[in-house]
Amino acid sequence: MIVRVISIDGPAGAGKSTVAKKVAEATGLPYLDTGAMYRCVAFAVLRDDVDVHNAEIVGHLANTSLISVERDVVVIDGDNVTDVIRGSEVTAVVSIIAAHTPVRTAMREQQREWIRNHGGGVVEGRDIGTVVFPDAILKVFLTASPHVRAVRRVDQSGGEVELIAQAITERDHLDSSRADSPLRPHPDSVIIDSSDLAIEEVVTMIADMFFERDGKLNHG
Repeated sequence: MIVRVISIDGPAGAGKSTVAKKVAEATGLPYLDTGAMYRCVAFAVLRDDVDVHNAEIVGHLANTSLISVERDVVVIDGDNVTDVIRGSEVTAVVSIIAAHTPVRTAMREQQREWIRNHGGGVVEGRDIGTVVFPDAILKVFLTASPHVRAVRRVDQSGGEVELIAQAITERDHLDSSRADSPLRPHPDSVIIDSSDLAIEEVVTMIADMFFERDGKLNHG
């Protein structure tokens, strides 16, 4: 059964969060940042001084932590961690955390429950179209060159372009080579390279495709 989800997957720094938020505004669908959910688990691991490489213990944390991601507010176990999960400490370990199968299993079920509760949504991540919602009404794989992604990160947060580009390339390798749901487009994904496109152009493309498909779905 086709679900009323726009999945936006892609590598680190491709602009998924920015685009997904704007697509949600353009379509009226709610927005879910799945990366924030994985970052919450990473935060809990650091908070509890857990071995990041111990998949079983980290998976237990993922299953037992109460995570809420609504609009721009992220809460875990009653604590607002909206800002702290974007810090360098969490960023340094989140790829390791996200590679653990027990963690991914827990997060996928929470993501599906979120969509059931919200009646659909714009969901961004790295395995949304391939694993979490393969029946999404629209699956987008958003990418850009490592250099362009690095420049965008520097514009947002500062730093050196070459160092950021190297880190992004390493993150790409981790995400695309992991055993559990590696980063890749679904065969039905619409691949958009945003290297030379403005954000609004990308948003318009995605929103137009959604309205066309949603119209056909509702009106035959």
